[in-house]
Amino acid sequence: MHKKDNPILKLTFEFSIQIVLYCEILEEKRKYVIANQLLKSGTSIGANAKEAQNAESKADFIHKLKIALKELEETEYWLEICKAVDTFPNPQLLLDKLFEIRKVLTKIISTTKLNQSKQ
Repeated sequence: MHKKDNPILKLTFEFSIQIVLYCEILEEKRKYVIANQLLKSGTSIGANAKEAQNAESKADFIHKLKIALKELEETEYWLEICKAVDTFPNPQLLLDKLFEIRKVLTKIISTTKLNQSKQ
């Protein structure tokens, strides 16, 4: 399945690109530790969503999406730190995007669980 056909893959891929660009700015400002943490967790959301597409079962699919959700929470933590420190560029657009991704991920997980319990 190509990301153009899948809303969560499209959202998380676009977010990953935005995270990479934001982290480049952080590195230019010599904020290496936060940039490294944010780069890992921020791109991991999409990587786990992508991996879920080839899950071995519905339970595995849900598990992989829950990992994506955990990575989203960690990413939000680092972005909140960036927002709180005056010398960091404002990450509000990234936080807004995360909120949108969270809504989609939680909807997919709850719908999959519901469908799984009906079988």
